[in-house]
Amino acid sequence: MLEVQDLVKDFGGLRAVNRCSFAVQQGTITGLIGPNGAGKTTLFNLITGFYKPDSGRVLFKGREITGLPPHRIFHKRICRTFQIPREFGQMTVLENLMLVPAGQLGERIWNPLFRPWGVRRQERAIRDKALEVLEFVELITLKDEYAKNLSGGQKKLLELARTMMAGPEMILLDEPGAGVNRTLLKRLVSYIERLCQEEGVTFLLIEHDMDLVMHLCNPVIVMSEGRKLMEGTPAEVQQDKRVLEAYLGGQYVATES
Repeated sequence: MLEVQDLVKDFGGLRAVNRCSFAVQQGTITGLIGPNGAGKTTLFNLITGFYKPDSGRVLFKGREITGLPPHRIFHKRICRTFQIPREFGQMTVLENLMLVPAGQLGERIWNPLFRPWGVRRQERAIRDKALEVLEFVELITLKDEYAKNLSGGQKKLLELARTMMAGPEMILLDEPGAGVNRTLLKRLVSYIERLCQEEGVTFLLIEHDMDLVMHLCNPVIVMSEGRKLMEGTPAEVQQDKRVLEAYLGGQYVATES
């Protein structure tokens, strides 16, 4: 579904992404791990149009999307979340979801004047969908709460809910487990698995919580110094000496009989 081909991104004298290449298969939950500074978030920003690469290509479903602005990539049904949630704090949880769908009739000044019934009908449909999504992520009781008042974990659920409102084919998650308590994290993992299995959504996620990665992701891609170090199943990653020494530590070293 997604192909990254020899991407390069420099910031002055620093090469953040160094001829990085990999592919994400449709219907998978693919993990992207590596130490701080490995280039993972920069790579997300290149894929989703926040940065333009110095060289290399990004293809989605066989079509090149390299360097397209974020709104055009969004319209291709690629969505992302951020390590630090970016909710609209002065809007309610429900309103945060309702603003997501593109092409709403009420966005054009003449439609409320000349097509009020069409505007209201569309808003009812969007509201109904938003309520369904909030039921799915179990935030329905907070639908009228201002988003700024949610806990960190609830804001992560809200970000996932907002991506669902866009009808995505692929979601890029930047550290979904960061700052989330274990109870909410289990719910978040469950929702990701359900979206993949039931809705066919493909996921690529950055995460430092290795227990989460090893439970949720297959395959796992390891980045180091801006490029792919290796890729494999969770078991293969756990047993790779380079990964064990550099990223995972002794807790995952297999004991020899």
